[in-house]
Amino acid sequence: MNLPNILTLSRITMIPVFVVIFYLPLQWSYFVSAAIFALAAGTDWLDGYLARRLDQSTPFGAFLDPVADKLMVAVALTVLIEAHSSFILTIPATVIIGREIVISALREWMAEIGSRASVAVSYIGKIKTVAQMVSITLLLAYPVGETWTWLGLALLYIAAGLTLWSMVLYLKAAWPELFPRKTPG
Repeated sequence: MNLPNILTLSRITMIPVFVVIFYLPLQWSYFVSAAIFALAAGTDWLDGYLARRLDQSTPFGAFLDPVADKLMVAVALTVLIEAHSSFILTIPATVIIGREIVISALREWMAEIGSRASVAVSYIGKIKTVAQMVSITLLLAYPVGETWTWLGLALLYIAAGLTLWSMVLYLKAAWPELFPRKTPG
């Protein structure tokens, strides 16, 4: 166990704390849950940076890091869908969660057939992650209708667009494996 892996595990342990605080019937609960989410997003960057910088990358960390990210984002989007009860928020949230499921399954299948490298994380995925993390933090922190909420929603749509774009790139890279050409024979 090393520091990057401990940070990754901390993201997973923050999830129930985040949910409990979000649903507390207190005026500050949304803002504190947004702070917890932002802290988790920061540890996502920090654990990767430290793993590379300290040469502490491990198979366990490589497995757990994307799981922690997807769990935190999916849970945050789910509570936001419930809290906002809004079609306009549900659409991009569903796109993001759905894409994560599709790409996770694709990566697992590609790894099974020995072609994992062809579906590696892209630069667009990193931009998508930043837009997603900032948007979710804003949507958690501010009530519906405030200026910051509209900015958060706009960023969520940008993240959803980048999500679809990166999914197309992943599927394009995997296409030859998904649909191999039959050679006449």
